Amino acid sequence: MLRYVFSLRLGYHILVIDDSSPDETASIVKQLINEYPGELFLEERAGKLGLGTAYIHGFKWAIERNYQYIFEMDADFSHDPKDLERLYNACKIGGADVAIGSRYVKGGKIENWPLDRRIYSKGGALYTKLLTWMPVNDPTAGFICYTKKVLDTINFDAIAFVGYAFQVEMKFASWKLGFKIVEVPITFKDRRHGASKMSKGILKEGILGVLELQWLSLFKNYRKRVRS
Repeated sequence: MLRYVFSLRLGYHILVIDDSSPDETASIVKQLINEYPGELFLEERAGKLGLGTAYIHGFKWAIERNYQYIFEMDADFSHDPKDLERLYNACKIGGADVAIGSRYVKGGKIENWPLDRRIYSKGGALYTKLLTWMPVNDPTAGFICYTKKVLDTINFDAIAFVGYAFQVEMKFASWKLGFKIVEVPITFKDRRHGASKMSKGILKEGILGVLELQWLSLFKNYRKRVRS
């Protein structure tokens, strides 16, 4: 993935955050840093601290270094690196504050997923949209470009979720704060290597997390809470 993104020669810098992964991610990245000085970076953290905290760590790192466009994406080729530029252009040229690589807008699709995964994903997206009223068709998407002003505005300490529901809450917070969200159609392909982490616990977090978000929105002045 790292070599592929850099081979595009579009000026992207990459930060890898490793939570003491047993697959030797950190050691591999350290070897490659010498090949891509000033372009590839590594942040190591002790223990598994949650997906959401890793993203927030990366967001803060990017803000401190004044990056204007900050991306998140899966590293298993479920997301095509060539689509990075489409998300970038949606913000840079199209005026979006947040650009989402979406499976569930016209032109978006999924390849090589079993029927049960399709049902869980699509059902979860519809459930989230109906309960939160958020105008996003793919609220759990993990392929996103945020502009710096969005991440500058969000109070990360107020983000409640660190797992599956984190993706939903970041989009929800961006929408509640009045930022322009655009969905860019992508083809999502099942991972080439590894196994899905989908479980009953993850599904439960998604279901209950959406309910909590709407509760906070209706009764706890969510917008004020998440404004930095």
